[in-house]
Amino acid sequence: MAYKLLIVDDEKEVIANLTPVLVREGYEVEAAYDGEEAPAKIDSANPNIVLLDIQMPKLNGFQVLEKMKAKGDQHWRPVIIMSTLTELETMKKCYELEADHYLTKPFTVDDMLRSVRIMISLLSARIS
Repeated sequence: MAYKLLIVDDEKEVIANLTPVLVREGYEVEAAYDGEEAPAKIDSANPNIVLLDIQMPKLNGFQVLEKMKAKGDQHWRPVIIMSTLTELETMKKCYELEADHYLTKPFTVDDMLRSVRIMISLLSARIS
């Protein structure tokens, strides 16, 4: 089974750089280019994992997390935050809004892939 990932980032270069790496690893990849597009894309693409930036136009990552939480999906969908923000309060707020992991930009491809694999292993554990 190919896991589907949704990358939500207003920096097109980030999506353009991550997509081929993830596809090469066997993942299906969808993209949303701002926070306003993200909730609809989550509904339509039904990704297994969301990689989410915080600083975006229209809706920021906090607002996207709030919308996801408010929706109350029956199944767990891991969220990996990708952000240049390194303040402890920002990270704390993400975890309070039920983000599952926090990657500080810039991050290495290995760090990102490791984070995705960890979330997949946790998904598998919850399914079985």
